[in-house]
Amino acid sequence: MTIDEMRRELQSRLKKNRFAHSIGVADTAVRLAKKFGADAEKAYIAGLLHDCAREFENESLPDEARKRGIKIGEVEKFMPLLLHAYIGAEMAKEIYGVDDEEIFSAIYRHTVGAKNMSALDKIIYFADMIEPNRDYPGVEKLRALPETSDNLDEIILTALNESIIFVAQKNSPIHPDTIDARNFLIFQREKS
Repeated sequence: MTIDEMRRELQSRLKKNRFAHSIGVADTAVRLAKKFGADAEKAYIAGLLHDCAREFENESLPDEARKRGIKIGEVEKFMPLLLHAYIGAEMAKEIYGVDDEEIFSAIYRHTVGAKNMSALDKIIYFADMIEPNRDYPGVEKLRALPETSDNLDEIILTALNESIIFVAQKNSPIHPDTIDARNFLIFQREKS
């Protein structure tokens, strides 16, 4: 499937505001990929498709995950919305014909992160947080980071910290992959 075909298919499946968010993430991901030396086309595709599973209502995500053999952890049982990342990675293959492990990984990891993320994983994680349609307290501070820093790991560490604080303030469980992602970056920083 070409990128234009992917875009048309996605537009037919998502609500208007979710599609606009996906375009915003794709465009932001390209800008970040160019700055941080990642593949811009892969960044666009991963950004475009990162929320493709949001075509499903939250209540149906566990069933969609089970259909695809996706493990549902304790945090996902508490917050089924998180499953959209894992389902979306599979749908990128099933529906959109994506056959690229980097893109698969970036979609899979875009919500909670993971330890030892690739540059593309980090770019999609961050682009999802800062795309132009996002509006929440502190987003402008995050958006400014790529303008003031050339260190993608430090930018992602800041983003992970903000995410953890946000989730903790809601008294929601923090996903272990998010903690692992943060700790990995701290340990890497100490080694250098």
